[in-house]
Amino acid sequence: MAFVRVEQRNARLASAIRLEQVNGREGLVARGTVTVISNVRRGNEPEEATAIPWTLWGKQAENAAEYLGKGSRVNVVGRLRNNNYTDASGITVYGYGFTCEEIDYLDSKAEAEARRARQAKAAPQTPTGQGTPAGDDDIPF
Repeated sequence: MAFVRVEQRNARLASAIRLEQVNGREGLVARGTVTVISNVRRGNEPEEATAIPWTLWGKQAENAAEYLGKGSRVNVVGRLRNNNYTDASGITVYGYGFTCEEIDYLDSKAEAEARRARQAKAAPQTPTGQGTPAGDDDIPF
């Protein structure tokens, strides 16, 4: 796989961070989605948001999962890579992956704590085994 380019983006987390163990690798991986607003405006059209899936490895992944949440403001620096493959039926599937090399937390401590408090207050309490009710999880912020 070739590295396409190095990107730096100020963004907001569009989802909670998922922390996972990867077989055959030491350490954890964090996966999430950031939403970036385009700086290009076309007349009176609204701003365009782009969702970018990203991956973060190691201790940075653990810290991000602990301190960041949906809606957190971040600055990410990393590599955009081709993620193309051929599936079992011989069809080429095209995609990309963004691997963070650096992540800066842009929210102040007070902003982060206020966001966590709002999200905890807004989270409906469900009895164990009842699943999660439909909510505003599809809203980017």
